[in-house]
Amino acid sequence: MEKCKILAIETSCDETAVAIVEDGKKILANKVLSQIDIHKVFGGVVPEVASRHHLEGLLPLIDEALREAKCQLEDITAVAVTNGPGLIGALLVGLSLAKALAYSINKPLIPVNHLAGHIYANFLENDPKFPLVALIVSGGHTDLIYMERHLEFEIMGQTRDDAAGEAFDKVARALGLGYPGGPLIDKLAAKGDPLAIEFPKAYLEKNSFDFSFSGLKSAVLNYLHNSKQRGENIKIEDVCASFQKSVVDILVDKTVECAKEKGVKEIIVAGGVSANSGLRRAFEEVCTREGFNLSIPSLSLCTDNAAMIGCAAYYLYKAGRVGDLDLNGYASMPLDGYSQ
Repeated sequence: MEKCKILAIETSCDETAVAIVEDGKKILANKVLSQIDIHKVFGGVVPEVASRHHLEGLLPLIDEALREAKCQLEDITAVAVTNGPGLIGALLVGLSLAKALAYSINKPLIPVNHLAGHIYANFLENDPKFPLVALIVSGGHTDLIYMERHLEFEIMGQTRDDAAGEAFDKVARALGLGYPGGPLIDKLAAKGDPLAIEFPKAYLEKNSFDFSFSGLKSAVLNYLHNSKQRGENIKIEDVCASFQKSVVDILVDKTVECAKEKGVKEIIVAGGVSANSGLRRAFEEVCTREGFNLSIPSLSLCTDNAAMIGCAAYYLYKAGRVGDLDLNGYASMPLDGYSQ
């Protein structure tokens, strides 16, 4: 039987990414051109700058991916592309090229929700069993998803204000650590005492699987401000460790609670913040203790990449869900309704 080779493009934010994935599992090429050093000087992602660098980097990256995969464009079964959610200018760069490629080689065009891509990063390396609960935790999203089968997503909870990754970046900025904040806080937290400072944990009303990190972020900022006003010495490692513990405890507790309510034994963690060592360790400990099967991607597949888009696209292709050449990009694209 002929292999299904999907060329995938991901440009939802500041990572220019191209991958070629075979049969939804085998990564033939996975190229990522990071813009972190470019945006670091601004303290965050500048949308217009990101779009311009996607324009410069995409075509050479596609050539690299094809060479690495030992493929010609004619060997490609379909072209997949992230069409939301994300920075609209950045999305449109990838979308425009994907349309041109699909048209030029007369192959199907498959639109992929970026959040679905993060979930499906787990299916590249592991074999999660349905039904399952997935936690997507990144700079822009914190969502709890229940899945009974492929491509069916039920939103169980989401953030009401700051996403977890956003809170990490804002606290890191207040501490003068730079951008991106998550890896820097994680590194310092390993040297600090997570019980040194008691920061609040917002569990919200009873039986809610929603998240809120705005209050925690404000508590950290207030602690830093008050300590400076009193002339007290601030041990940054303890601040990082205590802040990270509050975030991790909430994420783990709500995910496990949701899994128990839905009666599932499979938990997936996905998104950029799933690279956080404290979060990974906490999930491993609780899942071992509570008897859950845990799936977390390797570090290279936690952050934005195109291999995860190619994996999700494979299941969409098998389901006959392809797009038209009038496909548009969307800054906001929730997963609920995506499975319709």
